[in-house]
Amino acid sequence: MEKLHVTIRGDSMWPTLVDGQEIIGTSFDGQELKIGQIVVFRHPFDNEVIAVKRIKAVSDNRLFVEGDNPDPTASSDSHNFGMLNFESVIAVVD
Repeated sequence: MEKLHVTIRGDSMWPTLVDGQEIIGTSFDGQELKIGQIVVFRHPFDNEVIAVKRIKAVSDNRLFVEGDNPDPTASSDSHNFGMLNFESVIAVVD
């Protein structure tokens, strides 16, 4: 499986991931996604934005994703854009 390097921008995943940190993900090709995993995906409102969030729920090939930052204003996540389709997932963080 192909590896994807992503640099974190912003504080939505703080304190787990910090601004400027580089992470490595495994390209998503249909493997099982589980609650608690961190995924890299195309933002549903802007396909040019790549986002990184934690899976909080999985239902019918859709994901509820959320940032780790306890400040609710620090993250644009499923609270803002709803459930995410599996097709939007690019990679799963190792």
